[in-house]
Amino acid sequence: MCGNARLRFGANGMPFFIASILLLLLTPNLASAQESNTISETGQDRFEAPFPSGGDLRMYIRSCGIHITGSDENKITIHFSVPDPDSLHNVHIKFKQNGSRGDLDISGGPSNNFQIDITIPRQSNLYFRMFAGELDLDHVDGNKDLQIHAGQLDVTLPNAADYGPVETSVTTGDIEASAFGVSKGGLFRSFRTDTALHSNAAGKYSLYAHVGAGELDIN
Repeated sequence: MCGNARLRFGANGMPFFIASILLLLLTPNLASAQESNTISETGQDRFEAPFPSGGDLRMYIRSCGIHITGSDENKITIHFSVPDPDSLHNVHIKFKQNGSRGDLDISGGPSNNFQIDITIPRQSNLYFRMFAGELDLDHVDGNKDLQIHAGQLDVTLPNAADYGPVETSVTTGDIEASAFGVSKGGLFRSFRTDTALHSNAAGKYSLYAHVGAGELDIN
């Protein structure tokens, strides 16, 4: 009987069983492609995009002053503050979302007196990188990986007991971590929850924060 078996071909000349296998292999990739969305804007003073609570946010921001705060809304909102609105003409935002993963890049804008206010879902895992400036992060629950080469990093934790492991450091400057009863200053200062003074109990979230030159405050 095997010798009499015939292959069934589709309209494109491909055997049906091969076409079925290819369709199964391609379907997940097609679904992923449909979930991905990229928004690019230039010269606007505001930006808004939906984003789910509990997602992973990666931010790459140009040097400036930034205030990030958590909210109960499932969206990201951004507002730029400058003395001269005309200086926003080359501010560029690129936001790429793929499911619960979001990548935000902000570039351009004036060299001085540039403030960015960002609101994100209160429950968000945040990865943040900026060369120089000041970041003020308020009441955002989730894993945190924060780094500034030069400037000031202020983090207000909703509940410090939820965080562990914790790893903070400055190459030169001060660490004022009142949330963990730590105050240090000088060169190559650091604090970890596995030191002799602190237990390394696992928490709901992890916290990594580093400032190259400047001050790191955790409250």
